[in-house]
Amino acid sequence: MTVERAVRLMGGAMVLLSVALAHFFSLYWLWLTVFVGLNLLQSAFTNWCPAMSIFRAMGLKDAGGKTN
Repeated sequence: MTVERAVRLMGGAMVLLSVALAHFFSLYWLWLTVFVGLNLLQSAFTNWCPAMSIFRAMGLKDAGGKTN
């Protein structure tokens, strides 16, 4: 798995988790969805998000093959 795929996997999982938590507990959990969406939006322009650093530290490689 690459860093980019792991970021998309984590983003999708967090959105689904926050929707489930909002449904069963409190609508305030939708703020987590907003945070994830804004983070993904900024990473589209900057090609960086905090999760990328964590996944690289875990040993995942970038899509281009570099381990940075």
